[in-house]
Amino acid sequence: MLQEKLKQYTVEVEQFTPASAQEVEEFRLKFLVTKGIIRNLFEEFKAVSPDEKRVLGKVLNEFKQLAEQKYQESLEQFTAEQSGKSSFDGDLTLPGVGFKLGSRHPLSLVRKEIVEIFKKLGFIVAEGPEIEDDWHNFSALNFPPEHPARDMQDTFFIKKQDGNDIALRTHTSSVQVRLMEAGKPPFRAIMPGRVYRNEAISARAHCFFHQVEGLYVDENVSFADLKQTLYHFVQELYGEGTKVRFRPSYFPFTEPSAEMDISCTICKGKGCQLCKYSGWVEILGCGMVDPNVLENCGIDSKKYSGFAFGMGIERITNLKYEIRDLRLFSENDVRFLSQFESELI
Repeated sequence: MLQEKLKQYTVEVEQFTPASAQEVEEFRLKFLVTKGIIRNLFEEFKAVSPDEKRVLGKVLNEFKQLAEQKYQESLEQFTAEQSGKSSFDGDLTLPGVGFKLGSRHPLSLVRKEIVEIFKKLGFIVAEGPEIEDDWHNFSALNFPPEHPARDMQDTFFIKKQDGNDIALRTHTSSVQVRLMEAGKPPFRAIMPGRVYRNEAISARAHCFFHQVEGLYVDENVSFADLKQTLYHFVQELYGEGTKVRFRPSYFPFTEPSAEMDISCTICKGKGCQLCKYSGWVEILGCGMVDPNVLENCGIDSKKYSGFAFGMGIERITNLKYEIRDLRLFSENDVRFLSQFESELI
């Protein structure tokens, strides 16, 4: 009985030609596992006579080796075939999915554009600390002791150090002071950066915002140089034909001083809520550097003169992209930010 079974199973193993890895696994489960055919044959082998054991023992071991060898060969065959196949089973003829570039922040776009315009005019970029002492933020810039900017309701004061007030800078004019203290004229530089004011947050104001200030100090610098520089800047940024006007104003660090308006880019001068129905929007303050400021920085005001200007990047961006709420710039709403073109550099 056992001998007949061995002949039958030997023929089955020799003729086994698997068509899939699943059939190889089924072969293993049938013959080689603990409760498989080979284990059962060995159990039957225990019951045969001693004379039969001498003959059948050899045949049974040869059958076991045959089954194990057949399984191993079949397993290696399908393992090799699988390793040669690509794991990708999609349609290679379909068009690829493009990668979307992230958007640059509108303030970064406008700041870069402003810097590029002034670089073409020979201005370098200078930067300074956002935490400043009283001298660089106020005193050197001709702010009198009673000036409102020195009050707690206008400035974020941090502490006193060596009897000097330390505060978050309220303008990037402090960088102008550091630039003039560290070198000798001529100076031609712009100072972009973040500034802080103790103001209530609304659609038109924020407790932090961004400025770009400019400084030009040399011999025989005039107000006409200032006007022509700013006129060129406006035409480059907003386009040819943008109207400009200067209005007398007051700043502690410039004399004479002026505010510069441009025709409203949203209503095209017809009148809207942004321009308060005047057709004009103020974009920057400017003026000739006060001689006291030059002297405070160790520059001979009788030999040198200069002009300075400062603008809020948020205001410029509002007009350029017709954005009506300053809070959008700091809320990080992807729906808002994704509207602006991305650049690779």
